[in-house]
Amino acid sequence: MKKTIITVVGKDKVGIIANICTYLANNRVNILDISQTIVQGYFNMMMIVDSNNSPKNFEQLATELEQIGDEIGVIIKTQHEDIFNKMHRL
Repeated sequence: MKKTIITVVGKDKVGIIANICTYLANNRVNILDISQTIVQGYFNMMMIVDSNNSPKNFEQLATELEQIGDEIGVIIKTQHEDIFNKMHRL
C-alpha cells in the first residue's frame, strides 16, 4: 500500500473538503484517516490516503493537489508516508 500524507492549511471557507475529496475520489485515492479542525477562522486538515489504485503517480497527484490549493486559497502539501515519519521523529 502506498500511503501518502496530505496536509491542508488556510483561511476557512465553504468547499475546501469537498474540492479535495472530489479530486481524490475521481483519481481512485482512498482516504484511510482524516482529521480537521478550525481555529479562529483557520482551517487545518491532515489526511492519510492510499494512492495504490490511482492511475496517476505521486508527483502528478502532488502537483494537481497543489494547483487545487492555489485555486481555492489554501496550501496543500503532499508527502510519502516514510518521508513524513522521518521528518517528524524526535
